[in-house]
Amino acid sequence: MKASSPKIQRRHISGVFLLNKPLGISSNGALQKVRWLYRAQKAGHTGALDPLASGLLPICLGEATKFSHYLLDSVKRYQTTIQLGHSTTTGDVEGEVLLEKAVPELSEQFIQETLAKFVGDIQQVPPMYSALKKEGRPLYELARQGIEIEREVRPITISAIELLSWTENSITLDVTCSKGTYIRVLGEDIAKALGTYGHLTYLHRTKTGLFDLIPTYTIEYLESLTEQEREALLLPAYAPVQHLPQVQVPEGRGESFSRGMESNIEHAAEPQVLVFDGEKCLGLAEINDKKRLIPKRVLNL
Repeated sequence: MKASSPKIQRRHISGVFLLNKPLGISSNGALQKVRWLYRAQKAGHTGALDPLASGLLPICLGEATKFSHYLLDSVKRYQTTIQLGHSTTTGDVEGEVLLEKAVPELSEQFIQETLAKFVGDIQQVPPMYSALKKEGRPLYELARQGIEIEREVRPITISAIELLSWTENSITLDVTCSKGTYIRVLGEDIAKALGTYGHLTYLHRTKTGLFDLIPTYTIEYLESLTEQEREALLLPAYAPVQHLPQVQVPEGRGESFSRGMESNIEHAAEPQVLVFDGEKCLGLAEINDKKRLIPKRVLNL
């Protein structure tokens, strides 16, 4: 009888690890690997990357998961390559060829003028190959069955598009965009505006909110470290909201705040502040116009 491997002892550990996700693994697969390496009781990621996409995937451990939605809603930055000449069923290299059209003669001026049309507030139709749901079923499940349904147009914002390089049948871009942007759809739409069809052959996320990709922070690098060395790489649990104003809890009221109790505070009204007791972050709060400090997210560190 094969001996079972010893059960891992989970622990209460909190912080944010800025994983450089490799190709070929799902975001959930990467999350579970990082969680296992840290032996964390709780973990969550902050915006999925497809298995065919790589780059920055912030992993929130423990109490940091209370702030993960701030990163889900944040601005993202990507580098991507669009192969011109044909589209695919999935919008990337994984799909089957769908439509073909000769690539017109390209010039830098023509490409730049085309890209400029996509900068700003635009409309985008989400792809069928996405995790959006219809009556509880992900759209990609329907797409795999050959079913296509109408999707609502969604407003997105493209803050910037930089042309990094181009050939006679491909362009490589640096894109900064709002949450909800599908780079695959953007690539298809840009290809159509250039007079042809296209699909993504490369997608790499370099920025999420305030966080930049650290290329060396790979799963293999984490595996090579001791547990203490791994812990040293973690950002504080409040890192996703570190841009918010910071206030000190009124003297002697730290424990009360941690129990969810309000306090009087000499501070102007603020919709969201980070509350500290000395150097320890207690959580997130609101200061109302009556100068009351109202706990909203309490950290249990």
